[in-house]
Amino acid sequence: MDFAIASTERRWELYRLLGEPVRLRLLALAAEEELAIGELAELLGESQPNVSRHLKALRGAHLLTERKEGTRVFVRLSAGLEADPVIADALAAGGALCEADGSLSRVAEVVAAREAPARAFFDDASGDEPTAWPSELGAYLTALAPLVPRRRLAVDVGTGDGSFLEVLAPVFERVIAIDRSEAQLARARARLARRAYENVELALAELGDTPFEARVAELGGADAVCASRVLHHAPRPAAALTGLARLLAPGGAVVVVDYVAHADERMREQQADAWLGFAPRELTKLATRAGLEDAAVLRVPAVRCGDGPDGHLDWQVLCARRPTEAT
Repeated sequence: MDFAIASTERRWELYRLLGEPVRLRLLALAAEEELAIGELAELLGESQPNVSRHLKALRGAHLLTERKEGTRVFVRLSAGLEADPVIADALAAGGALCEADGSLSRVAEVVAAREAPARAFFDDASGDEPTAWPSELGAYLTALAPLVPRRRLAVDVGTGDGSFLEVLAPVFERVIAIDRSEAQLARARARLARRAYENVELALAELGDTPFEARVAELGGADAVCASRVLHHAPRPAAALTGLARLLAPGGAVVVVDYVAHADERMREQQADAWLGFAPRELTKLATRAGLEDAAVLRVPAVRCGDGPDGHLDWQVLCARRPTEAT
């Protein structure tokens, strides 16, 4: 029963309920801060069973609202009760008792103690130095996704084992990823299953395949077409970049990740590279020839490029956009 709106003949039950000093103090502390039962017991110097007994009576009268979090139960004063003259008088009396015993002044101290375990945990720097992507990268990218203005569809050309999908899948609503190797697609499929990414469509295809291009066109074109370390394998890089641009929706962007021009001939033998990277100016020219605009190239130093067989090379990122229909 809600005593705040109780009929006059039942008001005496409210007076009887609040005639216990411990309940007055509990009410005042719960009005000051949402507190766990253990925290209330600590503040009042009472046993938890005794505090729970009094809290049960106050909750039964709808004077307190509880919230469960795991194994802990938090309580706070129910909303709007301060306007009731009897409750207001009880809060004033309970507040005076809590000020006298010092429990009211210790509420902030008790609340601050909640983060003590976290502080101790993060102050322990004895673990290994982080060297790889954080395992929670997908969660971080999902949090950032709303900041990307166009994220309806992304296409990943030459997805390989799907490592770039770890970045694209959390950000874009839908991703189409292709590769010409069924073995690589099997690895990508396993990666997606581990991460529970259900918004990615894998296909055995090559750039320029009519069914693949028709599928992208059916979806209205891509907001982003990505090719990570693909261009240096293409027999005709200019034609490849034109094929990437053809998949874009108006205003969409091509993102190419590839190597800065280098002289390491081992990459031809070990990684079957057709080209030893590209000069930045060469990439921007290829983008212009493909009908793209606003081409920009950003260099990525080798220290950020992992520990794979190409981790000793500087990488670069080309970003260029397809003009809008108006343009």
